[in-house]
Amino acid sequence: MRKTTLLRKMLEAREPLVMCGAYDALSAILIERAGFKAIQCSGFGIAASMIAKPDVGLLSYGEMLDQTRRIIQAVDLPVMGDGDTGFGAAVNVVRTVKEFEACGAAGINLEDQVFPKRCGHLEGKEIISEEEMIGKIQAAVDVREDPDFIINARTDAIAVSGIEEAIRRGKAYAKAGADLIFVEAPQNRDQIQRIVKEIDAPISINLFDAVKGGKTPILSIAELKELGVARVSIPVGVVFAAVRGMENFLEVISRQGVAPDRTDLVVGFDYWKDVVGFEEVKELERKYLPKRVVESKYGSRR
Repeated sequence: MRKTTLLRKMLEAREPLVMCGAYDALSAILIERAGFKAIQCSGFGIAASMIAKPDVGLLSYGEMLDQTRRIIQAVDLPVMGDGDTGFGAAVNVVRTVKEFEACGAAGINLEDQVFPKRCGHLEGKEIISEEEMIGKIQAAVDVREDPDFIINARTDAIAVSGIEEAIRRGKAYAKAGADLIFVEAPQNRDQIQRIVKEIDAPISINLFDAVKGGKTPILSIAELKELGVARVSIPVGVVFAAVRGMENFLEVISRQGVAPDRTDLVVGFDYWKDVVGFEEVKELERKYLPKRVVESKYGSRR
């Protein structure tokens, strides 16, 4: 089954599908190993890891596409790309969707913010007109080659114009052909319930980091399932966890130099080799390198 078709079926099931945000190939591998069924590329996390800057539209189209390609190649799961605003107008959306689909993405997020955009949980957002966003969605639908490639239309209207405008836009975006509607930063459970009930399309809700939360209230996955949510994205939890882990390690090492008793701070080297597939490298060497070279590296294998 194509990854696009698999992703579509999981979204239609409305279990809901929980998608953590990967920011590089390694984080994607860890999400896959943890048992998740699909991955969301996190523009927030990619900006943080690549240039240590906030998610305010500083990454270029090429940088985002290249990192998305690396993430896709690292795992066997369906991966949704983060297309931001499409990196411009509808004409830009055409190229963005074509290239993200060509690199193996199973879908793409497109949002109705003014370019350059910013993280949905930051202040100071601006949105384009509903008519312009509809044109972007129509362009995305028209140029995708695989009809199962997911167009996830995001609206940031709640922060700018309120819940009524967000729901109205969500309805319009679904009518324009979007497969999934992502209403960013609802303020309470009642708003989530209204969004799911009033928009005739699968709905995505963003739980930000799933621990401390952003502007969206943290509801349990069971409660979101009861409400009928199709997808739950957790876009920044992984990168936040990575930062906390690195800070914990660096604080201890800067204070005491070495910490042989703090094995909780790091993974073991054997585990690391397993994560990055070192045994697969050895097998390829045994298959393709001269026998004498392999034996000089690893000794004879009986």
